[in-house]
Amino acid sequence: MIEARHLRVLRAVARTGSFSAAARELGCTQPAVSQQMKALEQSAGTPLLVRTGREMRLTQAGESLVRHAVGILAGLTAAEEEIAAIAGLRAGRVRLVSFPSGSSTLVPTALAAMRAAHPGTRVSLVEAEPPRSIEMLRNGDCEIALAFRYPEVRGADPAAAAEWDDLVVRPILADRLVGLVPDGHRLATAKSAHFSELADEPWIAGCPRCRRHLVEVCESAGFTPRIDFATDDYPAVIGLVGVGLGVAALPELTLTSVRLKGATAVRMEPAVHREIVALTLPDLAHVPAVEATLDQLADAAGR
Repeated sequence: MIEARHLRVLRAVARTGSFSAAARELGCTQPAVSQQMKALEQSAGTPLLVRTGREMRLTQAGESLVRHAVGILAGLTAAEEEIAAIAGLRAGRVRLVSFPSGSSTLVPTALAAMRAAHPGTRVSLVEAEPPRSIEMLRNGDCEIALAFRYPEVRGADPAAAAEWDDLVVRPILADRLVGLVPDGHRLATAKSAHFSELADEPWIAGCPRCRRHLVEVCESAGFTPRIDFATDDYPAVIGLVGVGLGVAALPELTLTSVRLKGATAVRMEPAVHREIVALTLPDLAHVPAVEATLDQLADAAGR
């Protein structure tokens, strides 16, 4: 195998014309230069230098290798500098995938802080709900997935419990579920309400994962919800509630970036939270740009 250190020695010998001069230039001994050149010729499988009087002359193979060595060593130097920049957060890239309500609340604060602290690091964003976002992380399509999951109301589901076992999990936020009723509803002025008090209402549900959890919560409260509408669009949910077409249960985080036109948020009992986390792969967890972005997401939740 041809090593970079051997190429540096060959280039020095070619430039200076002798082992001793190359040794002085490289700050090592003449025997060390001789040994490294012998190792390089063994790797190449052919002589690279011939002695002519007191000087060394390159063979055709030596000339060819020196010519390539210039580009190889320049590229290696550039790579070393780039890696040092990434390690020092002067450069780098992080691809972030987030669910929509996270994108509109936590992510802007985190990315603004990231840009201010590390302007050379570029963070891109695409949206996807779990489990699709987690698949993207495992497939190498992103470095961080901002995701959520709900507690298992009916008992532990082995598949759900193991969903993140192979990932690094950074807790971000416990996001409480709140009820949403039309203004003027009998519960609109209540300080809190039990899910069972909405048993006879038509419901508006969210994403498939949220919808499944809503059914579990309602059934644990003693009824099966009649779901008249289902949409992933939180403003659409609020709009439907606002005109009196039903009630809904939304994560509290979703209400921080939208206006409740015609609708009122009600604290629901028993308390139910979804767990918001930032996920990455174990091999990526200590990459400086990834680690810094995880820190900023956690800080954004605190702010």
